[in-house]
Amino acid sequence: MPKRGKKYLEKIKNLDSSARLDFTSAVQMAIDASYAKFDETVDVAVSLGVDPRHADQMVRGTVVLPNGLGKEIRVVVFAKGEKEKEALDAGADHVGNDELIEKIKGGWLDFDKAVATPDMMGSVGKIGRVLGPRGMMPNAKTGTVTFDLERAVKELKAGKIDFRVEKAGIVHAPMGKVSFGAEKIVQNMAAFIETLVRLKPSSSKGAYVRGIAISTTMGPGVKVDTTLVKDLIR
Repeated sequence: MPKRGKKYLEKIKNLDSSARLDFTSAVQMAIDASYAKFDETVDVAVSLGVDPRHADQMVRGTVVLPNGLGKEIRVVVFAKGEKEKEALDAGADHVGNDELIEKIKGGWLDFDKAVATPDMMGSVGKIGRVLGPRGMMPNAKTGTVTFDLERAVKELKAGKIDFRVEKAGIVHAPMGKVSFGAEKIVQNMAAFIETLVRLKPSSSKGAYVRGIAISTTMGPGVKVDTTLVKDLIR
């Protein structure tokens, strides 16, 4: 059991660990329980009724959060020829091909997301060991391996996130900043959970959304009444 600080312990005094709140109340309580001096991120953890050990129960997808993430997303694009200009015009922070790959091999990682055209993936694969563990490797399943660079870059800049279920059947995702306020966070959460529900595997039996907890970067978790999911995503 990790040792908790005084501020954390002070914040959990008024939290009922057995309570299951509606989404707005839970988000507001998580925001009220934040105490860090920086603008904390509000995260959601959703426990799903799936077994990720089975390929047909793997839940993975992307969603563009309507209110973004509250931070500037730095996007690098691997492309060549006319596609380089398309990426720059779309707002990419860095664009290149072999020279850019060599720069990353040398330790440069001043970006958050990476996009590549399909014809560049053979070269990008050389830095897979660098990008992969950081969750930055372009992937066709998340829309980051594409010739439609304008769309890919603009979606990432607007707050597109990708997610996948972990071994324990839980999906974690950021929903924005504490400074957003409860309303915008709930709107982002609605878009995220609607996508999760749409991705429910046909082989998943019983309850699909089994638990939801909301917390800030440093704060305690607040649990949500999962019976209210349908009302959230109407």
